[in-house]
Amino acid sequence: MGSHLNEFFAALADPTRRAVLERLVRGPATVSDLAAPHDMALPTFMRHLGVLERTGLVRSIKKGRVRTCHLEPAPLLEAQGWLAWQRTVWEGQIDN
Repeated sequence: MGSHLNEFFAALADPTRRAVLERLVRGPATVSDLAAPHDMALPTFMRHLGVLERTGLVRSIKKGRVRTCHLEPAPLLEAQGWLAWQRTVWEGQIDN
């Protein structure tokens, strides 16, 4: 498994980061909006957001003082392909 997939699954291991991705499925959101439901300091939340950005799952754009985040589907598609391949392998093992 490539390092991109390792980083992807490590990013998804955290419930805060999964919640951010689930929110971004509905559309772009500001960092303030994304942080609001989480009971943590903004610098701590920003570390979570940094992990998502480094894995390529989230892209942010700063306009003035407002940073808006967007979901990026490419890493999700890569992981989906790996999981589909694994499913094929596992089903082949079960059939044998």
